[in-house]
Amino acid sequence: MKLDVLADDDAVARAGAAFIAGEARAAVAARGRFTIALSGGRTPWVMLRELAGTANMPWASVHLLQVDERIAPAGDADRNLTHLRESLLDRAPLRPEQVHAMPVEFPDPEVAAARYGATLREVAGTPPVLDLVHLGLGPDGHTASLVPGDPVLGVADADVALTGVYQGRRRMTLTYPVIDRARRILWLVTSAEKAAMLARLRQRDPGIPAGRVRQDAALVLADRAAAGA
Repeated sequence: MKLDVLADDDAVARAGAAFIAGEARAAVAARGRFTIALSGGRTPWVMLRELAGTANMPWASVHLLQVDERIAPAGDADRNLTHLRESLLDRAPLRPEQVHAMPVEFPDPEVAAARYGATLREVAGTPPVLDLVHLGLGPDGHTASLVPGDPVLGVADADVALTGVYQGRRRMTLTYPVIDRARRILWLVTSAEKAAMLARLRQRDPGIPAGRVRQDAALVLADRAAAGA
């Protein structure tokens, strides 16, 4: 795991956008397309607005997926997709067929999760190998919607699974197997409240969900507050 410490969250957002654009160009040159799964969060939304205005981003060859999503109605403020649309989809030249949102509005969540697993295979092969997975880090050590104490942490036979109720919502999430197969993993970690968990992440502490994610292909972009001492 490589750690880059930047001045503040805006600098983290700009560096994240530049990293994604570079990875996109490299993937398109090597394989003809770029597959990326995005998480939510305030700094990531800034990053995606920056990305939308980035020159030389090969949008025509990008396939965008979600790392996780709350089971909530379309347009709900709790939905990552709502903010993803405002930050990126309304600003970048992505065609509808390039955007693969988690189908959390489907009446049967289990069927919806299986369908998203099939979408991953259609977009990224069998088994799916994403070019880049973007992750965040919660103050409790969760990442994606891999949350402490939830049975989802033990899912090893599916790339997409459902959580129990966490912070008021059930969620759909990518699981460890597909995250760990990604060619690159990008972590964005900002604010002092994440400092203790960032230290545990760097120590590969399996006591937090984030600490169980593969690290050899990971880049962490952190602000000074999160990096602490």
